[in-house]
Amino acid sequence: YASPWLKLSIVPQSSSAVMVKHKEIPEVGLGSLSINMFLKAVRMFDMDYKAGQVFAYVYPTEKGAEAVAKKAYMSFITENGLDFTVFPSVLRCENEVVSMMAKLLRCPPEGTGNMTSGGTESVFLAMKTARDWARSVKGIERPEVVVPDTAHSCFFKAAHLLDVKITAVPVNPSTHKADVPAMQRACTANTCLLVGSAVSYPQGVLDPIKEISALAQERGILCHVDGCIGGFVLPHFRQLGRDVGEFDFADCPGVTSMSVDLHKYAFCLKNASVVLYRSKDLRKFQIYTHSSWSGYTMVNATMQSTKTGGPIAAAWATINYIGQKGYLALMKDIAAGTDLIASGISQINGLRLVAKPDSNLVAFTSDTVPLWHLADEMRTRGWFIQPQLSFKKIPATLHISVNPQAVKNGPRMLKDLEEACGVVSKGMPTFSAEVQQAKDLVSRAPNGQLTDDQYEQLLSIAGMTRTDVPKKMARINAILDSFDATMREQLLLRFANDVYQHDEVQAELEAKQFMAAKKAELRSFFKKVAPVILALVVLSLRTFVSRRR
Repeated sequence: YASPWLKLSIVPQSSSAVMVKHKEIPEVGLGSLSINMFLKAVRMFDMDYKAGQVFAYVYPTEKGAEAVAKKAYMSFITENGLDFTVFPSVLRCENEVVSMMAKLLRCPPEGTGNMTSGGTESVFLAMKTARDWARSVKGIERPEVVVPDTAHSCFFKAAHLLDVKITAVPVNPSTHKADVPAMQRACTANTCLLVGSAVSYPQGVLDPIKEISALAQERGILCHVDGCIGGFVLPHFRQLGRDVGEFDFADCPGVTSMSVDLHKYAFCLKNASVVLYRSKDLRKFQIYTHSSWSGYTMVNATMQSTKTGGPIAAAWATINYIGQKGYLALMKDIAAGTDLIASGISQINGLRLVAKPDSNLVAFTSDTVPLWHLADEMRTRGWFIQPQLSFKKIPATLHISVNPQAVKNGPRMLKDLEEACGVVSKGMPTFSAEVQQAKDLVSRAPNGQLTDDQYEQLLSIAGMTRTDVPKKMARINAILDSFDATMREQLLLRFANDVYQHDEVQAELEAKQFMAAKKAELRSFFKKVAPVILALVVLSLRTFVSRRR
């Protein structure tokens, strides 16, 4: 946010309001220098994740592994995983990576799986497999899925795309873990899949997978474990002697599939995830084939058809480069960093953990410290801590995905966090008036759908426009937090629909403004350093003259 490059692409939603000018392909190709300068310029507004101060989205590791991964990625970037008869190298790397994950998560010998582009695709495929299995094996025409309401959003996205009914069951309000008896009550004759998280993203706790999978076995249905964020961490924590609970294929005979992201704590390059199945007999419901046309024979093991071999080769290279001992060393740092940060937060006045971390995700809240202001203040100090809006009985929180650098950075981060709490606890605006204005406006929306005019008014109340986002997000988060999930989703959808469009006229204007601002910065800089430079030149000349004499 707060990036001129973000501003360039935001245009009004109504096509009748503004005519967008699309960008033309350059008549004469740009030189590599111009291209590199542009790409370097647009990245100026990204946060620097390599320092380990961005506690979400990216998972940095040591430079050696990154260099090996990037080299492998580039060496396979043009290979196409669509046809394994043409590029068997991609198939070989994928099968070996999947096999290593099967071994790590103690999948039986008959187990198998595939690499995917990320956790969302892995979950989608597990859901698609469950749906088709239910139709073919159980004779269920309208399959249903039961999840805890802390399950990742991708389950709901998959249910939407697959036209599968999904029932979200409230978790235990004290532990934030799945309520198995409540899940049992939510099951119907059409239920084909139960889901548990290892661990849940919002609070970082391990659902009672043993009990969930036993319920699935009892009902003769499937059970998926979402290990996208914790599936690689927990087995290594177990090897380090930490009590991580039961979650994998060996612990829980009723578990029929698992997902694990490699581009998180296996430190592989994006996009790399794995979906595993207890048997090939189940995995076959994932695969799509098509020969009912006059073109080439289609065989898709995953959602994608054409896909670069880059992420697959890079994952193979990263895992083999780091190795078991290397991963244990990294996980030892992550475990120590998690303990350090969780303990440190608990000791800061006004803050409290929402749950004891079962892995390396830490979520905390407060009754006295304004969380949204706290997130903004930490960002000004160079730390990104992820805001999470309240949901039902679960309070708003700030979220930290602990990385290996936390052992080194943790004490400094905690010091900044404590200081930031002191800063934001003194006279910061509560935005109560703006929140009430926004709620009154929404209450007048016809059938709960904001008109264009009402949406414009709401943006104004939030301190933003269609072409700008404020540097600080506290007011926006406070307003969003006051709405129910349906209204939040409506607003986010409209905003995203604006953001993902380019207007060349506005881009040219913003680029000129950006260059003017940079020139002003340079003039200001040289104005400050000019006297120093002049003094050094005079001193050098005097020294030179003195020596000549």
